[in-house]
Amino acid sequence: MNTFHALALAAGFALAASAAFAQQPAVTPAIPGVVAAGTPIELVREGFKGTEGPIGLPDGSLLFTETQDKRITRIAPDGSVSSFLENSNGANGLGFAPNGDLVAVQVADTRVGVVHPPERARTLVERFDGRRFGRPNDLVVDKRGTVYFTDSGINAARSAVQNDGTPTDAVAPPAVYRISPAGALQRIAADIERPNGIQLSPDEKVLYVANTWGEHVLAFDIADDGSIGPRRNFARLAGYQKTDTGYSSGADGLAVDAQGRVYVASSVGVQVFSPRGEALGIIALPKAPQNLAFAGADKRTLYVVGRGAAYRIATLAAGNPGRAK
Repeated sequence: MNTFHALALAAGFALAASAAFAQQPAVTPAIPGVVAAGTPIELVREGFKGTEGPIGLPDGSLLFTETQDKRITRIAPDGSVSSFLENSNGANGLGFAPNGDLVAVQVADTRVGVVHPPERARTLVERFDGRRFGRPNDLVVDKRGTVYFTDSGINAARSAVQNDGTPTDAVAPPAVYRISPAGALQRIAADIERPNGIQLSPDEKVLYVANTWGEHVLAFDIADDGSIGPRRNFARLAGYQKTDTGYSSGADGLAVDAQGRVYVASSVGVQVFSPRGEALGIIALPKAPQNLAFAGADKRTLYVVGRGAAYRIATLAAGNPGRAK
């Protein structure tokens, strides 16, 4: 064999090895109590338009939002996909009220309200101090019906006007809000650069907020009377780095499991933390995740959505049994 043929053969082997590596299925690392090593990361489907807001249903299926197509989509336990609700007004984060109403933050005509069932659809809030919300992003509903939600503000370009031409001074700045069961709106945090995902601990005594432009997941203690304590750094995120628009961790959606562990969708994957904020491991995915939720009959399937794709992972951990998310 001459040198040319030997080099060509070696190159062919290298290409074949590279192709074989690229075709290897994505799998998880071992995270004790959370997921077994080598668990497949199953691609449900790609090609969605704006993947956000996943939440489990009692029948084991999952809903998530396609914000760009203004649709809420359902993934059945067998992996089949269907439309659950059209014309969702750009629903983003989802939550269930105690009476079964599906509540959504909405980004087309910015508001928070009930989107399903149709006969009970209504707006809960659409302004704070006379100013429209910038971009309502995520929410969580507690057992009493209190709605906590984030408004991440005018989109990351930090432009002078909204997409519809509304001046920025007519739009509320980024903040975290609470809507009481009686409908009263309160701003509970206005010092977070870009509040995004939001979640409650299983006992609903801690409120977690993901700050996309920050290095930490933040936490607020909730007193028995419902008052909110000062913010504190709960967990330090991997992947915090300089981007084209400034420093970012990419922190987005949050989930909790029955043991109080916190799961964060970020630029490096799904980061898992103990209830004390200790880093337990990272599940890297083929595409950077945007949001996540436990679903399935036993809530031992973690669904992760992002960048137009939806994945699911069989877990050792179970999702919070006392709340949809």
